[in-house]
Amino acid sequence: MHGPRLTPELLLRAYADGLFPMAEKRDDPTLYWVSPDQRGVIPLDSFHVPRRLARTIRSGRFTVTADRCFTDVMRACAAPAPGREESWINDEILRLYTALHAGGHAHSLETWQEGELVGGLYGVRLGAAFFGESMFSRRTDASKVALAALVDGLKRGGFVLLDTQFITGHLARFGAVEIPREQYLLKLNDALSQDAIWPFF
Repeated sequence: MHGPRLTPELLLRAYADGLFPMAEKRDDPTLYWVSPDQRGVIPLDSFHVPRRLARTIRSGRFTVTADRCFTDVMRACAAPAPGREESWINDEILRLYTALHAGGHAHSLETWQEGELVGGLYGVRLGAAFFGESMFSRRTDASKVALAALVDGLKRGGFVLLDTQFITGHLARFGAVEIPREQYLLKLNDALSQDAIWPFF
């Protein structure tokens, strides 16, 4: 992505058009736009919480907070991890989404265990749509607990679209599906025409 430096305002406009940016690698300073032919979404009404995860949530093993340490969550998502040595989150992505967070358009959920940050996720909010960007986990189920808390909050806040961009086996277990770009854009336009409340305060 060359030309004028990307601003948070231009980034939000791109999201409204169904686009999002990525970098090839963590140390690559350039970005490129992505609009997948098949878009991953989690239908909020059919989100599936596996029985074992439900027990973990009820146990109180983890504490979930929101927007307490947004940048730390982003950096953890970008850090090398087993099976994910490389990342599409570069310094420019960090700069842009930190600015979106400061403007109230990007949010994080954090999962804690005994005072230590052990998991979480972050994404972008626009209208009644939430665009999930990335998640990380340093303990078994830590990111899954954050995702379950996110879905519960989005439903309470009146959101109608949870965009996961791509679909993985991990997300499919929770009910994520792929839909064609044309169908996604219809859902996106519907979500952008509605208001929702970020329920985590």
